[in-house]
Amino acid sequence: MSAGKRALVVDDNEVNRLLAGRLLTKAGWHVEMAEDGAQALAWMARNCADLVLLDISMPGLSGEDVCRTVRAEHLCQGGKLVAYTAHAMPDERQQFLACGFDAILTKPISKATMLEMLVCVGLDQ
Repeated sequence: MSAGKRALVVDDNEVNRLLAGRLLTKAGWHVEMAEDGAQALAWMARNCADLVLLDISMPGLSGEDVCRTVRAEHLCQGGKLVAYTAHAMPDERQQFLACGFDAILTKPISKATMLEMLVCVGLDQ
């Protein structure tokens, strides 16, 4: 993993944020974190990330709401948006991809699934 890759992990659950952040950090990423969709949008209005992991089920703005806003307002252009969720039914997966996500990372995550997702979105180099 090349140095300088930047990720934003957005999840209202602190344990989920820390786990994803630790896995990315160990893979050589610089990681920022946000607790909710509003914080994520505020961060992305000032910064850009190569990768944004967005929890789908958050109070206030859902991950889908944030994804739609990021796409509509052209925030983090070139960054990959990944739905970070426990919801993995086929119809839900199609819904997430249709709303603008580049990939889906299903919880619970592991080092292997994180690395698979990075390969899937072309961020493994």
